[in-house]
Amino acid sequence: MLAKRKKISKKEMKEDKLVTYYYKAVELFKEYQSKIFIGFGILVVIVAAVVLIRQNNDKNNLKATTLLSKVIPLYEANQYKEAIEGKKLENIAGLKKIADEYGSTNSGEMAKLYLANSYFYLGEFDNALKYYKDFSGDGDEFVAAGYAGIAACVETKKEFKDAADYYKKAASVSKNNSLNGEYLLKAGINYMAASQMNDAKEAFQKVKEDYKTSLAVSEADRYLTIIGG
Repeated sequence: MLAKRKKISKKEMKEDKLVTYYYKAVELFKEYQSKIFIGFGILVVIVAAVVLIRQNNDKNNLKATTLLSKVIPLYEANQYKEAIEGKKLENIAGLKKIADEYGSTNSGEMAKLYLANSYFYLGEFDNALKYYKDFSGDGDEFVAAGYAGIAACVETKKEFKDAADYYKKAASVSKNNSLNGEYLLKAGINYMAASQMNDAKEAFQKVKEDYKTSLAVSEADRYLTIIGG
């Protein structure tokens, strides 16, 4: 418990700098109170707008999640065209619609990744690349998958150096990703195709050193033998 303060005189109060500042603040407030209230009103509006945006975003994310759950079975059944376009008669929105309309939400971002995969499996690499690059969702494995998707797309264009760099980037997102060995293996293969032998050797050796339990190890050994590693 705080001790009671000793009562001080008005003269002492006036001499107290903190009290002096207080009175000045009061006077300033009285002089500009109308402007202050207007400013405060603007602040309230801004805060309310932020809260509203968050609430709407939550609602949109819930909506996107619901729509995504309906179309995923089509994707998992390898019905990629139907997954992209949806099925109106069955009230199933397509991945493209979800990605385009709810792309700012978490589930909308996931729809982009599924959409990009679907385009890739259909051989529509330009469309796939567009959505892989547009993906900005959370989760290390998904981020890595996005980079790997970009790599796979540019690899089809024989842009091997870029493909290798993106595969390497995919492997660098998280040390705990079980696909890192495969990503680095593909990075090495593309570096070889780009005649970047030192970079290729480094990628293959990293597979052997850091991902010894990966299925990619034996392949990395084989390629190291080829390039004299």
